[in-house]
This record gives sequence, C-alpha cells and structure tokens, in this order.
Amino acid sequence: MKKALTILSLALLGQASAATITVWTHFGEGELAWLRTQAAQFKAKTGHTVNLVSVPFDQIPDKLIQSAPKGQGPDLVTTLPQDRLGQLAAAGVIEPMDKYVTSRTDYDRTALNAMTYQGKLFGIPMFAEAVAVIYNKKLVPTAPTTWAQFLAAAQKNSGSGKFGYLADLSNAYMQYGIISAYGGYVFKNNGGTLNVKDVGLANAGADKASAFLNDLRYKYNLVPEGVDGGAAKSAFVDGRLAMFLTGPWDMGDIKKAGIDYGIMNFPTPPGASGKWSPFVGVQGTMMNAYSKQKAVAAQFAKQISGSDAQVAFNKAGGRIPVSLSARTKLKADPVVVGFGRAISAGTPMPNVPQMGAVWGPWSQAVAQSVQKANQNYAQILDKAVQEINGNIK
Repeated sequence: MKKALTILSLALLGQASAATITVWTHFGEGELAWLRTQAAQFKAKTGHTVNLVSVPFDQIPDKLIQSAPKGQGPDLVTTLPQDRLGQLAAAGVIEPMDKYVTSRTDYDRTALNAMTYQGKLFGIPMFAEAVAVIYNKKLVPTAPTTWAQFLAAAQKNSGSGKFGYLADLSNAYMQYGIISAYGGYVFKNNGGTLNVKDVGLANAGADKASAFLNDLRYKYNLVPEGVDGGAAKSAFVDGRLAMFLTGPWDMGDIKKAGIDYGIMNFPTPPGASGKWSPFVGVQGTMMNAYSKQKAVAAQFAKQISGSDAQVAFNKAGGRIPVSLSARTKLKADPVVVGFGRAISAGTPMPNVPQMGAVWGPWSQAVAQSVQKANQNYAQILDKAVQEINGNIK
C-alpha cells in the first residue's frame, strides 16, 4: 500500500510540474508540420505541452502589444523579424533572453547582432536571408573573386541577347552591400547600439557607392534601364544571364529551370574601403514579457533553434539556418553554403523603430542616382538624409 501511494504521489507531482505553453506562429504547411513534430518531441522529453496557434504574420506584432499586458498573449512567438524587435521592446512586451542563452558559439554572429537591441538579446535567431550573386556555371565556370575578374566575366557574356550581370540597381535593400563596402551606413553602430542621430547615407562613401551603381549601368553597360528583379530572374532561368543578384526566395524557380548554378558574394567593388556586406534579415523566437512559464518557454525556444532541429527545419521549408553546426551538416546544399556565406559577411538590417523613417527617402535617392549618367550624388543623398532626419522623432 505504501509503495502504491509513493507511485501515486510521484505521478501527481509530475502532473503538477507539467506546464502548457502557447506559441503563436505564422508557419504554413511543411514548416508548421515541423513545429508540430518539435512540440511532440518536447512533450515526450519534458512532459510539457506546447499549444500551437496560427496567427497571420502581419498581425502578430499588434496583437502581441494589445494582448500581452492583459495576460492573453502567447508565451512565445515563432518567428518575427528583427525589424519589429525595437517596436516590441519599446512597448515592453518581449523579454530579454540573455539569461536563458548561456552559450552562443553555435549561432551566426550576424544573426545574434540582429536580435540584440540596446545591448540585450531579445530573441533567439532561427533563420536568416541575404542577397548573393547566383551564377550560371555554363557561362561562368569558376566564381570570380575580384572585381576585375567579375567585370571580365560579365562583359564576356554581354551582347547578342545575353547579359553578363543584372540586378535591381534602384533597390536600396538589394544594393546595401555596395553602399556598406564604400563606408556608407544607415545608423552608426556604437558597440551594438545604433545611434539614430548619425545617419551615414550621405557621407563620402555613400556618394562613391552611388557613382559605382551608376557606372554599372552607364560606364560598364551591364544593367540596362528598367531592369528589376523580375526581369533579371526571367533572363537567368532562360539561360541568357550569367550572373544575377538575388536572395533565397528565387531559388525554387532557378532549380526548376535546371540551371547549373553557383552562389557567391559580390566582390569588393573598385576603390572600396571594405568588403561587400549585404543587408541581413533575421527571424527569431521571441518571449512574451508577461509569460508565466518563462523557463519552459525558453527551453522550447532553445530546442527549436538547436542544430538538429535547424537541419530538419531547412528540409521542411528551405530556410537558411543560423546554427553554424547545422550549416556544416548541410554542407552538400549549395543554397545553404552560398547564402550562409553572404549572411555571415552581412550587416543586420537596423532593428530600431526609426528605420521606418529611412526607407522612403533613401529608396527614392538610390533610384534617382541610377536614372541617368553622372548624377549629382551628393546633392541627391544630402536631400534624402535631411528628410530622414526630419522624419525621425
């Protein structure tokens, strides 16, 4: 009888300590199935239940801000991009994760920086994306590593209905890697804190970057007027384009076209002071600051960003993992290797709310800089930065 009571007591104790956490997610199909599997594994291992709730991606931030203080929100959100992090941290609805993430050696440093706001880690990174140069190995057998090699390969494949290199020159996001290489920046990064009063999009480096983008069209005659990402992708999948600047989102169509491709970083542009460093977008798992199950929620957040889980996540949806060991396990996948290299070389998109004041004026300035040859880049960019500073409260 005493033994039976002991077993019953242990069973009741196990039930009492078992928690249920709620996770909001925008994942669809394959990735949602992966998350369900992770939840089942977590319950089998810990006894804790994970309740998954699907919420449309664009509704998550506002719903979290409204519901979290009332105790009605989730324990975790998986995933949100870093450009919403500043807004959510300022609203006080997401919890710093520093005390839960004691080891960070397996995470891509760029991804960790993206999830850090005012010196605190506010999310565990899950996946990232950046642009890179996709090249057709039939036209460019070996990836060029210098600007001179790149230009030679591009010019060799230009003419007679073919193109050597195409990119959307008017797209500020796509071209940030070149702006950064010359010393331009959005907000000055001071030890992990962005100074929104120091906008570097009209400095001498940014002027040089605009001149180089203009040269790609009017000096080197590589990128005709009117070319956007869609036109460039169409030429690439048709086999008429040697090299193409794009992100992981176009790889499905490129694979379907049967192109033998490689992925490389854009080489250091001529006269640049640094290497090409594209914008990196990172999505991570964030914890509700009002959660009553923070320790359990953190445990699940760490599980789904671990190496084996990241490999399975990549298989489910093709996302580029931020776990370095997961990338090593996926080293046979050229998409993971190529874009992983670009992510590691990249610069996180600013995660502060003030970034919303930047996109409009900056995008217009970049587009104007490549509309005709030999623009007054300093004047164009100065005007944009004046407008940006005026918009920042």
